[in-house]
Amino acid sequence: MKNEHPEVKFGKTGVLLINLGTPDSTSWWDIRKYLKEFLSDRRVIEVNPFLWQIILNLFILTFRPSKTAKAYKKIWMKDKNMSPLRYYTEMQSSKLHNKISNKNIVVDFAMRYGNPSIRSKINSLKDLGCENLIVLPLYPQYAAATTATVCDEVYRSLSKMRWQPSLQIIPHYESDPLYIKAICKSIEDRISKINWKPDIIMASYHGIPKKYFDKGDPYHCYCHKTTRLISENIKTSIPIMTTFQSRFGPQEWLQPYTDKTLEKLPKEDKKNILVICPGFASDCVETLEEISMEGKESFLGSGGKNFDFVPCLNDNDDHINLFANLVKKYI
Repeated sequence: MKNEHPEVKFGKTGVLLINLGTPDSTSWWDIRKYLKEFLSDRRVIEVNPFLWQIILNLFILTFRPSKTAKAYKKIWMKDKNMSPLRYYTEMQSSKLHNKISNKNIVVDFAMRYGNPSIRSKINSLKDLGCENLIVLPLYPQYAAATTATVCDEVYRSLSKMRWQPSLQIIPHYESDPLYIKAICKSIEDRISKINWKPDIIMASYHGIPKKYFDKGDPYHCYCHKTTRLISENIKTSIPIMTTFQSRFGPQEWLQPYTDKTLEKLPKEDKKNILVICPGFASDCVETLEEISMEGKESFLGSGGKNFDFVPCLNDNDDHINLFANLVKKYI
């Protein structure tokens, strides 16, 4: 009797890097689609969902896409027709695959919001014969609105599968020695390239509403831990401070706020500043537009003299070595 059993691929391990996400283009509709998915996540917006959907659809998604589109247009990589976050995440995946260099290990990437989706990539890895899945959320500091929602979507995706792969999720790595070393080296390299000495180094992390911290979210503590470890390991005596950026809406968020601090520092005779965003694995609209462009303009407009920004680790060798080290613990 002819064997009619379908071919089943097996024997491989899939490694999936997952970042926040990005719109497909800078068009109003693509921005709106992306924002709708992002701002509909109940891990991100913890308010009454019925009331929030009214506010979101009637007001926010009517007016905010235009503002967000302007920001993305400033940093969009026109030659590649993609956002920097998409480009660098893709490069991280490719370089990590080459670094691991094992024919039985497949490395790919996905986005929590937008494309490529987590579900599509998990299905793709399974189709390639991946019986084991290792997920690396690209958030050094754990937060419910970042790492946890990635885990939620991974679990939801697996719940739709008849034949699930085994699953391992790599935890937050805010104090990993290779991560701290890479951040310190990026700061030191930047300082060596400027002809002035910073009065202070600002470590700016994405903020979260204070009530999330009050409910027990450890994110605030992990950010301060990262800054402390940078201060202890970096080869400079320049003081380093922690601030929080990208707040949204009227409620109180983690403080001190990055934008308010940038306005205040020149008045405190700190007119030369170097800014780094250790919580972002890739440069994106929050680092390139909000900090490197808008933040710089605000600082200089408030009386500052010199402003410089340390690029995220992106796809540099130290970052890929960190990822390889994190992944190898689970292979």
